Amino acid sequence: MIPFKICCMQSEAEIDMAAAAGAFAVGIVGPMPNGAGFLDDETAARLARYGVKRHGERLWVTLLTKRTAARDIADHIATIGANAVQIVDRPEDGAYARLRARFPSLKILQVVHVEDARAVEEARAAAPHVDAVLLDSGKPSAATPTFGGTGDRHDWSISRRIVGAIDKPVFLAGGLNPQNAVEAIAAVRPFGLDICSGLRDRARGDALMPDRLEAFAQALRRVAAGA
Repeated sequence: MIPFKICCMQSEAEIDMAAAAGAFAVGIVGPMPNGAGFLDDETAARLARYGVKRHGERLWVTLLTKRTAARDIADHIATIGANAVQIVDRPEDGAYARLRARFPSLKILQVVHVEDARAVEEARAAAPHVDAVLLDSGKPSAATPTFGGTGDRHDWSISRRIVGAIDKPVFLAGGLNPQNAVEAIAAVRPFGLDICSGLRDRARGDALMPDRLEAFAQALRRVAAGA
């Protein structure tokens, strides 16, 4: 199956639900200036430690952090107890090496927000230092910056260029849902997909919806089967 990550975990039950559906990773969103699904550190730590203890290294229990200074990112990881980190903004120079030194087994995902074609060079610069690049639809350059969880789709033609330009796994995020997952894979050819709002019910506190999760997983199975 195409690897996929389910983001914006809200409970231990959601972590188990995502793992049972075949997710290779789950996302636990730390404090953000805006967007949906973010948690206070106490709740995030409870969920992360549960996910790591129950599922071990086979599940990337991923902290999404807005922090950019290496020490601040490292302290956040230590507080939460995740085994992977998704950095949603551009970190300071040298941050990746300092994180590797402190957490040798940590998986690092760098988010590149595809606002325009400059994202290609940003991805190229990050790729040698990380385990994967994740392409999202935030707008860090906006008057009110956003860093993900928008539910918006960006220019997939730029994302396709990034897939061809770097030699690290590329995950596609932003505006995905069970209905357009197959189209996204065909257009971008990513290593995997990352999804949050497309599987959630905002009227119920952004709860993960089992029927949407199953529809999404089935769509990826069909791609894997060559349907």
